[in-house]
Amino acid sequence: MAPTGPDSLPADNAALDPGAIARRVDLLGVEEADKPACGRLLSRPAASEVRQALEHLKRRLGSFTAKPVDDYGLAEETWIEAILRFAPLVVRWHTQRGISQEDSALILADIGRQMAIHRRVHGNFGLETWAWLTLHLTGTMFQLGRLQYHLVPNEEHGGWALDIHIPELTGEQAGLAPEAVDASLALARVFFADHFPDKPVDTATCSSWMLDPYLSRVLPQGNIAAFASRFAVGHCTEAPEDAVYFTFRQRGMEGLERLPRKTSLQRAVLDRINDGGTWQLGHGHLRLPDQEQG
Repeated sequence: MAPTGPDSLPADNAALDPGAIARRVDLLGVEEADKPACGRLLSRPAASEVRQALEHLKRRLGSFTAKPVDDYGLAEETWIEAILRFAPLVVRWHTQRGISQEDSALILADIGRQMAIHRRVHGNFGLETWAWLTLHLTGTMFQLGRLQYHLVPNEEHGGWALDIHIPELTGEQAGLAPEAVDASLALARVFFADHFPDKPVDTATCSSWMLDPYLSRVLPQGNIAAFASRFAVGHCTEAPEDAVYFTFRQRGMEGLERLPRKTSLQRAVLDRINDGGTWQLGHGHLRLPDQEQG
């Protein structure tokens, strides 16, 4: 099938029937607690504000931007509905480029995952990370094994790079076991060479509190330190709340004394703050493995 432009891919503006709603929430990995609210949004025709948000998303489909969409004065719930309605366009855009529906579903399942995290943090239905999730809807971000990769311009050296994100996974996929990271990097090397051959990459970047050099100093033997050691960290920027949010899923710095200290990571995060330190984002890069190694 020859690729077509985003304008040829209509969004689902009409009210969806129960079967279509069930398929949509399953595609996006929505958990049971959030399905009724998603169904409420999809069971009615899209309002003008939702159609406006959909047009903003459509203009970005197939782009390689590293910048989340602006809110354009639209409410969070408007963007949630737009994301729910827009996801099938991403699948169709992927399919036209030979990308499997399984690979589409893997990255789109992050939408349901982020809804579940929002409920865990705030106790209600919502999607506070909706803006970041609009990058998933450009069609140029994928989950390959343990890690997610976003194909973006390499701002430092020109050309192209893969921006690495670390999704919250559970069960056997949780953690950052070195062999899982190795396998994911090898998959990424092959995947992007196959599907985006005109945008060759040999570099991956990552900006994360896990790359803060302090963490590797205090917990040098763990998987996080092993992951961080793969990157050459060029600089760090202050991000005092990131370590708390990603370790404990708490927004803000209030009530830290009530947080658990069951693991060495939890203790390290809180001890640094108690000692007057500030957590940072480490901004690093690595060279991808040669394709023959994949």
